[in-house]
Amino acid sequence: MADTAFVGPHGPKPKRRFSRTNIMLYGTLFVVALYYALPLYVMIVTSLKGMPEIRLGNVFSPPVEVTFQPWVKAWAEACTGINCDGLSRGFGNSVKILIPSVALSIAIASVNGYALANWRFKGSEVFFTILILGAFIPYQVMLYPLVILLRELGLYGSLWGLVLVHTIFGMPILTLLFRNYFTAMPEELFKAARVDGAGFWGIYFKIMLPMSLPIFVVAMILQVTGIWNDFLFGVIYTKPEHYPMTVQLNNIVNSVQGVKEYNVNMAATLLTGLVPLVIYFVSGKLFVRGVAAGAVKG
Repeated sequence: MADTAFVGPHGPKPKRRFSRTNIMLYGTLFVVALYYALPLYVMIVTSLKGMPEIRLGNVFSPPVEVTFQPWVKAWAEACTGINCDGLSRGFGNSVKILIPSVALSIAIASVNGYALANWRFKGSEVFFTILILGAFIPYQVMLYPLVILLRELGLYGSLWGLVLVHTIFGMPILTLLFRNYFTAMPEELFKAARVDGAGFWGIYFKIMLPMSLPIFVVAMILQVTGIWNDFLFGVIYTKPEHYPMTVQLNNIVNSVQGVKEYNVNMAATLLTGLVPLVIYFVSGKLFVRGVAAGAVKG
């Protein structure tokens, strides 16, 4: 008993907080973070300066006199072609495109993934393979056929035509995400529900949906980011009065008339990227949970 009283501490030796490995790791992370944060910093400080101060040439200096006039002009006064109402009209168009596109694509893809994971039917694997192939076909290949299709449907140039395009192109990858997530769920839950007499929709709404919040958040963030930041489909499948925010941003930044107002351009860029950033920061933890819970597992 006396011998054990003088035995030293057991277990692994505590690691030093400032070890060489930690210094290299955190140093690398700091450099990478600085690399990505520096352009954002330049955009913010430039958007808060007046043009006389910008012409001094020091892009990294904070504004001597803060002004929000570039933000006001970018939102309500900047010319985006023949119209000079800023990004406000484009913001409204983007919201009208975003909400139905996200809702339709996620609703349909979740049912597809649920059916492919739990209700195997004849030819389901072939159907799933064909659907997934669609995720790897370059968008540019489908541009002209979709123009013809939308023209025949009478939707070319309208917001609903663009909603249909985003819904179709979001289907393959979202179906893959939902199918893998539902496959990772305990099969006993599905079998018990079947024994209790629950059908296709009963299991989907009462069991699958309540347990699937993380993967729905993953799908929402992916779709919001992709649809909101889209430029190619917006400029091809809509008319000027229906242009989304990204197309109007391009028209502001690439305008060759008058003085190049860098502060307005930076403010317009920040306004355009604000929506996906806010959604990601609000639901970022659920996004990580959804990915970790099997969203990208094969």
